[in-house]
Amino acid sequence: MRLGVHRPDTNRYLMATRLNSFRRAGRSVAEAIRAAAKVEGLSALELNYPQHIDQLEPGELEALIDETGLRLTALNLRFEGSEFASGAFTSPSAEARRTAVGIAYDAVDLAARFDARHVVLWMADDGWDYPLQVDYARLWDAEVSAVRLVADRNPDVRVSIEYKAVEPRRRSLIGSMGEALLAAREVDRPNVGVTLDFCHSLMAGESPAAAAALALRHDRLFGLHLNDGYGVADDGLMVGSVRPAQLLELLIVLRRGGYDGTMYFDTFPVREVPAAECETNIGTLLRFLALAERLDGDELSGILGRHDAVAARRLLGEVGIA
Repeated sequence: MRLGVHRPDTNRYLMATRLNSFRRAGRSVAEAIRAAAKVEGLSALELNYPQHIDQLEPGELEALIDETGLRLTALNLRFEGSEFASGAFTSPSAEARRTAVGIAYDAVDLAARFDARHVVLWMADDGWDYPLQVDYARLWDAEVSAVRLVADRNPDVRVSIEYKAVEPRRRSLIGSMGEALLAAREVDRPNVGVTLDFCHSLMAGESPAAAAALALRHDRLFGLHLNDGYGVADDGLMVGSVRPAQLLELLIVLRRGGYDGTMYFDTFPVREVPAAECETNIGTLLRFLALAERLDGDELSGILGRHDAVAARRLLGEVGIA
């Protein structure tokens, strides 16, 4: 197989990164946005709500978007504080549940105002830790009902569930792609889908590509968080650093399934220089996008059709993935 020089379409996806990675040495949110905007290839901005917004002055986000040229593509919900320690949408406190839905309403309104049109729900504390601690049916009903309320706030804003098997709870209510898709189906709104996080998928014992294929099959893959890890914890390592073959497979599935959302680097550069780490993520992703485009042809289709593991292994070897 001849693999000539090929450049991917760099405009195929918008690219964003975890802003908190840039908040070192006491940097403010505004300073972190400006620092991230200097990374070549970064084209989008995704913020945590309400934490990042609360630290900006009125009108400052508009000014930063104009200054940096970054496009706001999503708001990631974060329910923090003791009020939500026992859950947000599934809290035993009706007042806490109302407050959580109100925060999500505000996020939807802000997303619509900035034409971001995507709100990501990571329901960190909606789960349990011990046997006989919760009524599972009531928890599920509360979660589905709350997501439906958020979706109905503005049908033009997509609402996606970011699943995670564990952490901070020992068991999350929605911990796998199958559970997330079931929840979306029960919510029964066309603007409700799923955000797939590569590490979260590994933690759930999934193949990220297979999980993505399920969501794409139902037209429910609204967001993608890229990183890497060993599958035990939410490692947040650089893209393609541990499981390059699985990254390539995922990108091929996304290409075939027509995914057109933002590529968000949800990585944790604790010891690395954030800008250099982000540049490396972008460079790796562009190389792998080029490989995915190059390999996605008749030869690969034949391998997939025959279930030919040996030929697949040889093909990966030809493109330098040992």
